[in-house]
Amino acid sequence: MKAMLGMSAMGAVLLLAAAPAMALEVREQATIKAPIEQVWKQIGPFCAIGDWHPAVESCTLRKTGNKQERDIALKGGGAIQERLTGLSAAKHRMRYTLLSGPLPVRNYTSTIRLSAVDARTTRIIWSSRFEANGASDTDARKAISGIYTSGFDGLRKRLDSGQ
Repeated sequence: MKAMLGMSAMGAVLLLAAAPAMALEVREQATIKAPIEQVWKQIGPFCAIGDWHPAVESCTLRKTGNKQERDIALKGGGAIQERLTGLSAAKHRMRYTLLSGPLPVRNYTSTIRLSAVDARTTRIIWSSRFEANGASDTDARKAISGIYTSGFDGLRKRLDSGQ
C-alpha cells in the first residue's frame, strides 16, 4: 500500500513538472481626452507606436509572406520584433504577437482595443497573455504593465500636442 501511495505521489510530481507554465495576464486601461477616430489614427497603423510610445526610438514595417511585422528599436538599445495577427478599423482593435526581444516573457499575445466613452473621450484597453521567461511572474507582469502605462502617457502627450 505504501509503495502504491509513493508511486502515485511521484506520478503527480512528474505530471506537474511536465505541465506547461500557466499563462499570465495583464490588462491596463486608460481614458484619453480625444475622439475615438483621432486616437485610432495614432494606434491603428501597426508601426505608429514609434510616434507615441516613449520607449520606442523607431519602428520599421516589413512583410513576411502575407504577414505584417514590425521591428521596434528601443531607446537606449535593444530591439523587439512583433507580428500583426488581427486588425479591425471598424472595431478599433489590434492584435499582435511577440516574435523576439528583451522582454521577460514568451508566448506573448496582446490586444489593443478602443471604445468611445462619449464624442470627445476614448477608453483604451491594452491586454496580454504570456508566460514569464527569466523573471518571476510578478516581475514579468510589472514589466508589461509598465510598457502599457508609459504608452498611455506617451499617447496622451502626442494627442495633447495636436499631432
